[in-house]
Amino acid sequence: MAKINFIAEDVDIRFFKNKEKIRNWIKEVLASHKAKPIEINYIFCSDEYILKINKEYLDHDYYTDIITFDNSEKAGEIESDIFVSIDRIKDNALAHQETFDREFHRVLIHGILHLVGYKDKTDDDEAKMREKENKCLAIIDL
Repeated sequence: MAKINFIAEDVDIRFFKNKEKIRNWIKEVLASHKAKPIEINYIFCSDEYILKINKEYLDHDYYTDIITFDNSEKAGEIESDIFVSIDRIKDNALAHQETFDREFHRVLIHGILHLVGYKDKTDDDEAKMREKENKCLAIIDL
């Protein structure tokens, strides 16, 4: 049974509605990549919390909107802890003149796309990732 959990660490996520629709959307995106969700934990947190995770586990000393840990043991089965900074999403939405909800959904699916093999380290990879994010955002019905 697929579990997609939404956990608030040190932030208020009362704004987060339509959880079941989000779960179904994520499952749909995974299915389109022939991947099966086993357990995915989205951990919503602050900038300071994600910075601590970034330093401790990745040896990076900077803020980021998302950190995706792939805990999968079998090919095609997805198990992951995905840390999401609500502070970064708010700032990025403003910087990109985007709504908070659209940026929130973009970040949620960004982690999933990493888990199915999309990268974003090079300009070319980043462009492919953005294109795929936009395609995924186009199918969400909220």
